[in-house]
Amino acid sequence: MHPSSLEAASDFYQTGPGVRLLRLALAASQRLWPALAVRAAGRLFGTPLPPRWLRRRRAWEPDWKVERWPFEDASLTVYAQGAAPHGPVVLLLHGWGGHAGQMLPLAQALAGHGLRPVLVEMPAHGRSSGSVSNLPQFARAIEYVAARLLQQGHGLRAVVAHSLAANAAAFAAGRGLPAQRLVLLAPPASPRDYTRLFGQAFGLSEATRAAMQGRIEAREGVLMRQFEPDAVGPRIRLPTLVVHDRDDRINRFADGQAFAHAVRGADLLATDGLGHRRILKDAAVLGRVTLFLQ
Repeated sequence: MHPSSLEAASDFYQTGPGVRLLRLALAASQRLWPALAVRAAGRLFGTPLPPRWLRRRRAWEPDWKVERWPFEDASLTVYAQGAAPHGPVVLLLHGWGGHAGQMLPLAQALAGHGLRPVLVEMPAHGRSSGSVSNLPQFARAIEYVAARLLQQGHGLRAVVAHSLAANAAAFAAGRGLPAQRLVLLAPPASPRDYTRLFGQAFGLSEATRAAMQGRIEAREGVLMRQFEPDAVGPRIRLPTLVVHDRDDRINRFADGQAFAHAVRGADLLATDGLGHRRILKDAAVLGRVTLFLQ
């Protein structure tokens, strides 16, 4: 963990007085009621911030079909581009705390080359219902959407995923995701490290952080280490492109390198000066991804 990652995590969570009050409450509950602190920390860790209503687009272009699919105890919002209704589908997935609108520049680039972009908002994000989510649920959602698209008769050309969704997509690809290609945009290499960043940002003791992680793993039936590049990469059999910026303050450039090294034959596109999110709309990146998916 480098200092900029901790600074980014702290900036992300310390956005208002309400969050600061939560930090104080967690600190107090660790001393007075440790079990409650673990449950509360887990709830907060699974809550995307900023709140999803702040990330909703007010309106979408009329050529987009918007559907809400029930999923587990929440829902998924699915946006299908009608410009190329019979083209091969490319599934586009936002990261933690993100929304489908962040993937629109890439969607427009792909549609211009005869591909059919389908955007998905994960549970508790954007227009989708639910109040909490997590990495394992992201992976299950990707598998579910891919299966439904295939059931509807769509060929799945590729999955393109950003940040936490990239980690989830790599996990799903290692489990036989029925896609032809995979693009990972700024993937995080270690979910366990992020629990440490979260713990430091909220002043959690190591005991509370470890108990929170264990509680999440037991509930989801999967260990966080199973999402790391060395565990996931050797199982991926899809042609894979990893895109990561050297100045990414959220997920280190070394994280992208780790995935590119772990996935046999993967290509790494290294960028400079784009950070964590500008890679989603940079013309050179959009062109490289589009070319990879042709």
